[in-house]
Amino acid sequence: MAEGPNRGEDPTSSKKMRMDTDPNSPVTEFLTNYDEYQLFQLTKLYRHRLEQAMEEGVDGVSSLLTYEWHFTGQEHRKVTELVEKGNRADSSKLLLNLVMEKGSRARRVMWESFVKMRLGVPKLNKILKEIQELGSDPFDYINIVRGLSEVPSNLKDVQQKHKETLRVQTETLRVNTILIREKVKDFQLVDRFAELTVISTVRDRTLVEHELLVRGRDHEEWTKEHLRRELETIQTDQLFQSSFSRRKFNCGSSAAVSGVPGIGKTTLVQKIVYDWATGKIYPHFQFVFSFKFRDLNAINCRINLRNLILDQYPYFGNILRELWQNPEGLLFIFDGLDEFKDRIDFADNRRNTQPQHRCTDPEDWCEVSDIVYNLMQHKLLPGCSVLVTSRPTALHLLEKAEISVWAEILGFVGEERKEYFNKFFEDQTVAAAIFKHVKENEILYTMCYNPSYCWILGLALGPFFTQTDRRHQRVPKTITQLYSYYIYNILKNHGREIESPRDVLLKLGEMAFTGVSEKHIVFRNGDLIKYNLQPSQFLSGFMMELLERDDSAQSVVYTFPHLTIQEFVAALAQFLTPDPGDILKLLREAHNKEDGRFEIFLRFVAGLSSPHAAGPLEEFLGKFLHQTTCRVIDWVKEKVEGQIGNTESETGKRDLLNTFHYLFESHNKALARATVGSVETLPFRGLTLTPIDCVVLSHVIGLCDTVKHLDLWSCNIQCEGLQRLGPILHKCQVLRLSGNKFGDSGVKLLSAALRNPDCKIQELELFDVGLTHSCTRDLASTLGTNRSLTVLNLGSNELGDSGVMLLSAALRNPGCKIQKLRLNAVGLTDSCAEDLSSALSTNRSLTVLDLSHNKLGDSGVKLLSTALRNPDCKIQELELGEGELSDSCVEDLVSALSTNHSLTVLGLGSNSFTDQSVLPLCRLILSCRSLERIRLGGNQFSPTEMRHLESLRESRPRLSVTV
Repeated sequence: MAEGPNRGEDPTSSKKMRMDTDPNSPVTEFLTNYDEYQLFQLTKLYRHRLEQAMEEGVDGVSSLLTYEWHFTGQEHRKVTELVEKGNRADSSKLLLNLVMEKGSRARRVMWESFVKMRLGVPKLNKILKEIQELGSDPFDYINIVRGLSEVPSNLKDVQQKHKETLRVQTETLRVNTILIREKVKDFQLVDRFAELTVISTVRDRTLVEHELLVRGRDHEEWTKEHLRRELETIQTDQLFQSSFSRRKFNCGSSAAVSGVPGIGKTTLVQKIVYDWATGKIYPHFQFVFSFKFRDLNAINCRINLRNLILDQYPYFGNILRELWQNPEGLLFIFDGLDEFKDRIDFADNRRNTQPQHRCTDPEDWCEVSDIVYNLMQHKLLPGCSVLVTSRPTALHLLEKAEISVWAEILGFVGEERKEYFNKFFEDQTVAAAIFKHVKENEILYTMCYNPSYCWILGLALGPFFTQTDRRHQRVPKTITQLYSYYIYNILKNHGREIESPRDVLLKLGEMAFTGVSEKHIVFRNGDLIKYNLQPSQFLSGFMMELLERDDSAQSVVYTFPHLTIQEFVAALAQFLTPDPGDILKLLREAHNKEDGRFEIFLRFVAGLSSPHAAGPLEEFLGKFLHQTTCRVIDWVKEKVEGQIGNTESETGKRDLLNTFHYLFESHNKALARATVGSVETLPFRGLTLTPIDCVVLSHVIGLCDTVKHLDLWSCNIQCEGLQRLGPILHKCQVLRLSGNKFGDSGVKLLSAALRNPDCKIQELELFDVGLTHSCTRDLASTLGTNRSLTVLNLGSNELGDSGVMLLSAALRNPGCKIQKLRLNAVGLTDSCAEDLSSALSTNRSLTVLDLSHNKLGDSGVKLLSTALRNPDCKIQELELGEGELSDSCVEDLVSALSTNHSLTVLGLGSNSFTDQSVLPLCRLILSCRSLERIRLGGNQFSPTEMRHLESLRESRPRLSVTV
């Protein structure tokens, strides 16, 4: 017999996921409509997506297949062993391989298990809903693809020439390198290309902040929390004619791929074209035509699609007319929508109504924007497919476009970052050393989701680990220092090639600043001449490192290697100009731009005021203007001081955090102490904080003596972020961390802060932070020795009875100073009441105890009453609301509290007290003279008795009775 699940029950029923057991549900019915061959085709079509989707429930699927005798015990063990090792991806692949080998009945059982567990696995649910909606479409697609792959004999020669041309154009990757003698170095694309994670959706399509900051802030959260559960990754060969497409398979489709600057959109396009030309993907496309919007900008007259293609691929000649006959076999790629000079707004209906925009024939003469628009809207060559790439800044233009597949390049995830460094450096020892340094520096490591950041890191850090004369220098720790060394390396290798590098960098910086101001990243010869830069200067390696020159048949354009390099050079120019003018005015105006376009520029300006960032560059450029440095420091001081008192709105909080980034980049301790050294409150409640933000906050607070109140409630701080804050937590008198999910491991960090001899924490809020009983031992041992903590909120955590028992032991410790303890909704029952009672009998400091929203019950309250009778009990506020209490416990409670002389507040709301309890409660209210507030709402009193209770308010001044 196969070793597997218990055969007496459905194995999927034991899994912690919601089940769909309705045999008549529409999703269940779809299985009965497919024969075995169709299920086989369906499995093949959705295979990659099923591998991802199954990861969450792969052990359940394997159990069902074993239960139904399709898997042997050994096969089941192989699948589950991979799961136990945390390797769910390989487990899914193994299961699908086994199922495809087993035959039709095993496939059907697998699909039946998908239907059962779909409600608990979002990715599976999504796939099943799509299949249900598509009906017979998936099989239409399979038949269409078969028909499309065959090329007419008279087109085979030109297709072969076209593929060879594209292969030659795309097989190498040209990379600027400042560490070796060559100005550029060519690599084979297949050797250098590092796989990127692409998700089959796009995050918000309207941005009001700097796109790199928004995506960087979100990156870790999205990859960790959603990638396995909800977001599906998509391979490049699935952008068209795959299960991801949202259009009928025979109508052609458009795909949009989004990504921040430097994330790899253009390289991804290059890889798609190369893979098609070498026969690896998209066999159903007979011809692929790829265009860059930056090249199309050079076309200043009306043109038709025929000439647009012939300009770039002249060998097609008169054959194009035959291509138009089969548009389903054509793929058009347009790279860089955000760089296009003309605005293509798909929400603009005038393109459909005005004759000058109409373009329904490849021979129609019109604007380039009209050609792109009509191809994507399937009005020109309906049935063809279109791929467009864009930065997030231009995505809003595509909202009304006929897009079948939306995708976004997330960049590197997990080990993909390490893989990049291993490919970048031939010496694997150097690669390992640099990656180790980067990983230990949170600021630098978080940047590494972006391939261009990794490239800059490699070029800037390489010499510190490869050149012995550099090892005595300080390795960069801030982003400004990193970029400073990037430029330093260019100057060191190529600075002698030009007469005055300071003058050239000043002119380049002025041009770069204009680009940042106007959101331009592409420059032309005219731009260079305007800033007294000669295109002939690009014969020098110095200029080739700072600007990349892109020659095409249509034009010559220049771009900085990355948007952040453009922003850094723009910031550097402010320190090189002999006449700074009114730089304060420039900085204020830049800061007031609400779309965040200047945010990284401003961080660089602040950072360059630091000698650590300026020093290396001054070796080659001469001293920075002292007057500028002083004014920048004054501006940072003005911004911090002005923002500290302006944090009511989310924008105000974000602005304050940004000013802290300026302080961090400046690394100016005197400035930080002068501006935030005596700050009492830092309120960031509700603002999402990344690990980088936490590093910056830790740096700034580290320069303060004491912070009276640090409010980080619901800031989405994970354990990683809390770890960055660890060194400064002991400085805060009031520390609010509720609503963050750092869990038990986070409490270990907090316990270390509480054990610090200099700990100043008096109030600690940990409401709903994902704690369990596992953390209470650490916390309890800390409470017995800490001398500052008086208020502790542990509500809405799964501490349970065992956790509360450990805390009760800490409360019995004479050294415990806790005065207010909130244990509402922590899952305690009457099982821990005796321990709590013992603690209350001996503790001399506790005055407020909240036990509401627990299953304490009558028996639990009776045990607590013993402690409440003790004359040494100091409880002033006691919350027992929603504690499953009834009339049975009232006499004990009243008896205990009637003689209590300290109780001022009693909460008994939302229990099951009836009129039977009214007389004892009246006796309590009248006899306990210290009582000021009693809450009785949500019980089962009659209207008459409710009025009776309310009338007691008149018995003495300041008494509040809520019924």
